[in-house]
Amino acid sequence: MITIESKYDFPSTLIEHAVQAALTHQKEPLEVNLSVVLTDNRRLHKLNMDYLGVDAPTDVLSFPASELDPETGARYIGDILISVPYATKGAKQAGNSLEAELQLLVVHGVLHLLGHDHAKPKEKAKMWKAQAEILKSLGLGDVVIREE
Repeated sequence: MITIESKYDFPSTLIEHAVQAALTHQKEPLEVNLSVVLTDNRRLHKLNMDYLGVDAPTDVLSFPASELDPETGARYIGDILISVPYATKGAKQAGNSLEAELQLLVVHGVLHLLGHDHAKPKEKAKMWKAQAEILKSLGLGDVVIREE
């Protein structure tokens, strides 16, 4: 189950499709649980500082988990938080629509929840390749994946 929390008017189906595309690409069961929170720069700035020691906002943060729901047995893989204002700025810089940028960030977040990273060049190449393939499957093959 995908739980979406948002104070912004954004179609939840786009988020759900991005999550499902990433899970499918990574050969993960669609029955996993995760949450996606669309929020603001202030919240991501605080979380970035608290968890990574970075005194600045960012576009997306992922908090992986590996828990089982005792009632359903479904795996809970974690939380993705996205700053919509930061994503809006990034979309303009890259020439992406906001909808495409948010889907990119959801895909990016899901990949992190599943263990991908981009700290080293080899890991980054693998993650960026997966992102590009997933975006293409969503009809977003022309989306620019920015370097932060």
